[in-house]
Amino acid sequence: MENFLPQDYAIPSNKGYMKLKTGENNFRIMSPAIIGYEYWTNDNKPVRSKEMFKETPDIKVDKFKRPTRVKHFWAFIVYNYEDRAIQILQITQSTIQEQIKAIIDNKKWGNPMMYDITINKVGEDLQTSYSVVPNPHSDLEKTIKDEFKNKVIDLDKLYSGENPFEGESLIEAEEGEEDINVNDIPF
Repeated sequence: MENFLPQDYAIPSNKGYMKLKTGENNFRIMSPAIIGYEYWTNDNKPVRSKEMFKETPDIKVDKFKRPTRVKHFWAFIVYNYEDRAIQILQITQSTIQEQIKAIIDNKKWGNPMMYDITINKVGEDLQTSYSVVPNPHSDLEKTIKDEFKNKVIDLDKLYSGENPFEGESLIEAEEGEEDINVNDIPF
């Protein structure tokens, strides 16, 4: 008797953001990163900027009534293999940023849109550590490429607090605008 669903089937995720979980997190970077600084307000809303903030009004305070830190962030579009979805991954952990930058700077690896990356998360809270491993260079499946081309994500909207998932897809933008650099698309 045939299986009702494929053996490796997983329900697709509706989550727009990839969250690093304990254990292995496998993904492919699909876009150039945007970088900047962020803090969270007392209303639990992020405030982001390309430049370091001169002031941080309403910055969230911790349980000891101390203001939380402004963090440097990277954000980029990824294909999350576990969720089988195109998502945004935002990284504020300097240990992860340093490891990814070292891999990018290594001439044997280079552009991280050409291979998968595995981040292994171990521990919790202040005892959390991360390791970053590049996987061998590989082509991306056509179905993932097609999903990426049809997905609507504008990372720059993160700076203004707008929804990055509203707007036009890459295909619509390519047809109507000349300012998309084809070198930014990883395939």
